[in-house]
Amino acid sequence: MPSNKSVSDAPIVQFTNCRILRDHQLQRARARQRRLLAVSQLEEQLYSGRHRSARGRRCPWDPLCPGSMSLGQGRLLLVLQMIRELGVCNCPPREDLWVREGKILNPEKLFFDEKGSADVQLDCKDSIIAPGFIDVQINGGFGVDFSLATDDFKSGIDLVGQKILSHGVTSFCPTLVTSPSSVYHQISVRNGGAHGAGILGAHLEGPFISKEKKGAHPEHCLRTFEAGAFQDLLATYGCLDCVQIVTLAPEMRRSSEVIRELTKRGICVSLGHSVANLSQAEEAVQHGATFITHLFNAMLPFHHRDPGIVGLLTSDRIPAGRRVFYGMISDGIHTNPAALRIAHRAHPKGLVLVTDAMAGMGLAPGRHTLGQQVVEIDGLNTYIAGTKTLSGSVATMDTCVRHFQEATGCSVETALEAASLHPAQLLGIEHKKGTLNYDSDADFLMLNDSLYVQATYIAGEEVWRQDVSGM
Repeated sequence: MPSNKSVSDAPIVQFTNCRILRDHQLQRARARQRRLLAVSQLEEQLYSGRHRSARGRRCPWDPLCPGSMSLGQGRLLLVLQMIRELGVCNCPPREDLWVREGKILNPEKLFFDEKGSADVQLDCKDSIIAPGFIDVQINGGFGVDFSLATDDFKSGIDLVGQKILSHGVTSFCPTLVTSPSSVYHQISVRNGGAHGAGILGAHLEGPFISKEKKGAHPEHCLRTFEAGAFQDLLATYGCLDCVQIVTLAPEMRRSSEVIRELTKRGICVSLGHSVANLSQAEEAVQHGATFITHLFNAMLPFHHRDPGIVGLLTSDRIPAGRRVFYGMISDGIHTNPAALRIAHRAHPKGLVLVTDAMAGMGLAPGRHTLGQQVVEIDGLNTYIAGTKTLSGSVATMDTCVRHFQEATGCSVETALEAASLHPAQLLGIEHKKGTLNYDSDADFLMLNDSLYVQATYIAGEEVWRQDVSGM
């Protein structure tokens, strides 16, 4: 048998018996189409004389198939395809996932070009395999607040990165709300692994936001662009190398200059905490803004004569080829299910699920002191102690995905892509994250039919698995 090591010495792992989210649908149903394509390719190679090297090869879809015996001149594979179509072969129709060196492999290239096969096979037991979730707005969790300038900042962000693996998050953007300048310099980009989810860069939410819609942001830290526009931003944030997203209010004077400069540097500009009207929001998009921070929250409410930022979902003044994305907190508390359905039906391809989680995420019900605030956690509700005033989100990303599907009635594929493909497209990294296309990063999840995470993989390595012994 030809060696598996014609290209790399790294082991090849084949994840079998699974349903893969690829091309907007679970792929098990499309396995027949792929087999038919393989038959046509084999016929071409057979009659052109280019398939002699396939003599004695085994079935690339299942080495245990009884049809894997030497027939010579490539006829084995051709016959195997035919008997599979006739239902004789006992290999069940399915799509397997192939991984090497942290990347998704194309099995046809592996088999026909490299003459390789799997070193390791893992039975996924009919699990759904989906891209890892990407959370582009998370303020903390498990008692950690990213915006608090503490000496153990790194250990805090490491803790959150490790804990969110169990909720399917493989990459995230730590979000810093309006803070003193010293806080903005503590986040660095890193790859994910067993130590925790990868950090894509910081999401800086403020301080260039509206006083009228500041929410919990401290007013004394708010800034404007009045003096030096982009230089004001640099003076506040410092180096932008580790910044992925900046949320600002587009109605601010000279904000268009800032948006253009940020966009030139590959930084996503998001509109939020704003009293902008629709025209101001459209102008911001024309200058490069592509995201809306937690739609409906901290912005002017929809009005039929001027829908404000919300109107971007159906605006006809979006530049050709550009898509506006919007973040949604799908926890059943911060956004009413009816509002969630309205947004999704108006602009389904722009919806990005975010947790907007604060330090209380992952903590037990009861009273907790978080920073300077005492809060009471009751399920997914978090109140300022002694009141019924909401104090941030404590929902995890997998919870948001399940609620989104339930509230909108959307497909499993749509719900999963709102937490994976769409945030990757927003950040311009869909060539490596948010999909399971060939050559993309092997960051993926195994889920059951109810969309509960069973295992999490980063770069093809298992970094978390559900402990079934205690269930």
